[in-house]
Formats: sequence, structure tokens, C-alpha cells
Amino acid sequence: MSAPLTGHRQSRDLHKPAWVFGYGSLIYKVDFPFLRREIANITGWERRFWQGSHDHRGTPEAPGRVVTLLPAPGRVCHGVAYLVEHQVFEHLDYREKNGYQRFDGLITLRSDNTQVAGVIYVADSDNPAYLGPAPMPELAQHIARAHGPSGSNRDYALQLAEALRELGDPDPHIAELERLLTDEQTTTTL
Repeated sequence: MSAPLTGHRQSRDLHKPAWVFGYGSLIYKVDFPFLRREIANITGWERRFWQGSHDHRGTPEAPGRVVTLLPAPGRVCHGVAYLVEHQVFEHLDYREKNGYQRFDGLITLRSDNTQVAGVIYVADSDNPAYLGPAPMPELAQHIARAHGPSGSNRDYALQLAEALRELGDPDPHIAELERLLTDEQTTTTL
């Protein structure tokens, strides 16, 4: 059974720091202040390149693809948790604006295996930027072509693969996309 997410966060104590879980670019592109950083995971979820990016790694006319979370019983999604002051969420909400919502969830800190309540940004299938599944070669071709204000979609995918390797996360979805994106034959046919 997947870890429950309990809806958009409305009632957080504005005077206390909060944890936020990063499973995509929040792992390697840390453009916000934080009080503490921990390698962490959430249970019952897996990341997939199924969310459209009209504002960062693509454009409205040619959206890129970025990761979101899908329920996956028994799976563990590795990432990084940051303890942040409440005002940081203004920046994070803007950064994650293209279809992502804040949800409450349990985050396990790897250092001491404790669980903390935290915020997890998820773009579910009901948002207008959701692109959904596609065969892996098609995903790789889409990612290889897309580019937006934050750079190439290919760079996003490859930086995520490298960051996950550094965390010791053998995410098969990301590893397969990395293989396809760096395969000489695939890149020459794009």
C-alpha cells in the first residue's frame, strides 16, 4: 500500500521549519536556503517522466517532460529532504507551479531511519500539464528534443540520473532513460 498523501497543506505552523522531499531537480538544483539536508526516501511511490514542463524544460508549444510520483505499493523512492523555513515555500510553490500541488507525507531520513512529516510536491494525472506514459524510446526522443527557459530537457534527465547514482538509488526508469539518451544511435536519429 502506498504512503498516504493527505491533501494540500493548509494548516502548517508558520513559525516552525518544515521538511520538503525532493525526488527530481530538487535533489541537484538547490536554489533555496535550507537548515538541514538529509538523504531520504518515501515508501509506496515511484518517479516517472510523465509530467509536462511548459515553463522550465519546455515551452507551451513544445513541453518537456519532468518527473512526478505515482503510487507504487512496496516501492521506495529515494531523494533528499530539506528542512526549510516556511517562507521558502513561496519560492518552491513558484518553482513547482506547472501542475504540482503540495501534499503531506511521511519522509524517512536515511541517517537514523526516523520518519518525519513533510511536504511532497506531486503532479497528478488531473492537472492540465500531465502527459502520461509513453514507451521508453518515445520518452527519450521527446526529452532529447525539448528545451525551455531552464535549459535542455536532456540535461535535466542526465543530471537527475547522476544525482540518483550519487545517492545510491538504482532507479530503473531513470537509468533506462539515461542509457537511451546517451546511446549514440538513439541521439543520431533524433
